[in-house]
Amino acid sequence: MNIAMFYLLSAIILVFSILTVTSRKILRAAVYLLFVLIGTSGIYFQLNYEFLAAVQLTLYAGGIVVLIIFSILLTHHIDHKFERPALFNLLGGIAVAAVGVGAVLYTVFDHRFVPSAAPAVDVNMTVIGEQLLGMDKNGYVLPFELISILLLAALIGAVVIAKKGKETEEL
Repeated sequence: MNIAMFYLLSAIILVFSILTVTSRKILRAAVYLLFVLIGTSGIYFQLNYEFLAAVQLTLYAGGIVVLIIFSILLTHHIDHKFERPALFNLLGGIAVAAVGVGAVLYTVFDHRFVPSAAPAVDVNMTVIGEQLLGMDKNGYVLPFELISILLLAALIGAVVIAKKGKETEEL
């Protein structure tokens, strides 16, 4: 049952990822991205990474994608269609994707997956919170803040890109 669910979630992620990058309508691409993030959180749930799955659902699917959809709707670009990519850009993208797939396959088939003999560590929310906001040896406050700034920059960039077409239309 778990294997079937893994393949189902993987197929959902793969299909909607392809639809996200190939869709010419911006709103459809954002909705397809939402399904990819929900499928990814399903895999996290299957691996018993409940915290990552909850973060994936609340932060990425529930926050960022919904904000992107709202910014598209508020800037009146629902009907915006992306131009078809030039042949050189399309072939370059396919080549880069092929290199990425090759690197992943080489890594997966070259690595020996050995089950760990170490006992499973029980991690609760208090430990995760202390490490996320801790500034000591095992603290992750600096990467946490850097990721926050990166996400904020991505959101501002999405709004600027969404508004850019409207300003050129008015001129």
